[in-house]
Amino acid sequence: MTLFVKICGVTDDIAAETCVETAVDAVGFVFAESPRRIAPEDAARIAATLPARIAKVAVFRRPTADEVQRVLDVFAADFVQADHDTLPSLGGVEALPVYREGEDIAPGDTRFLFEGPLSGAGQTVDFAEAARLARRGGMILAGGLRPDNVAGAIKIVRPWGVDVSSGVEKDPALKSPALIRSFVAAARAAEERRVTT
Repeated sequence: MTLFVKICGVTDDIAAETCVETAVDAVGFVFAESPRRIAPEDAARIAATLPARIAKVAVFRRPTADEVQRVLDVFAADFVQADHDTLPSLGGVEALPVYREGEDIAPGDTRFLFEGPLSGAGQTVDFAEAARLARRGGMILAGGLRPDNVAGAIKIVRPWGVDVSSGVEKDPALKSPALIRSFVAAARAAEERRVTT
């Protein structure tokens, strides 16, 4: 199994270039109220510099169908990520439902993101609960991950993928290329250890 690595909240070309350099699997662009919020036009321009192998994720928080469609009219997303109970019908774009601690995962959701109560706040989830949910398969672990704790989280939880935003920032919304490199290296090394043990 290859660990899926997503860098979320990208807002500039330097961060995007680092994502390409480190061969991440997905880049998230935030269209919800956040310091990382980006205009659809800017997201589309940055996404155009990414190779096709990197999935482009449109990230929302409790959106209306109209809000999602206005973004998708400009930004060609591969996935729409939003709270599981607010994801509209997407017409060809894959859904990535978000579940938070204490919520039950819908049986039909074979791929989902699991995080703490508040997106982008750097709050670590309960790893025991996450590990239980990860046994379903297809879980992307998010919330409070950083270069110094992602390996331990992978060892305990055994997720399908990991997602990071604030954990690779030097200032709010400003990604650090060095931290992105460290995070991806730590995640890949943990994946390698998992495969060989």
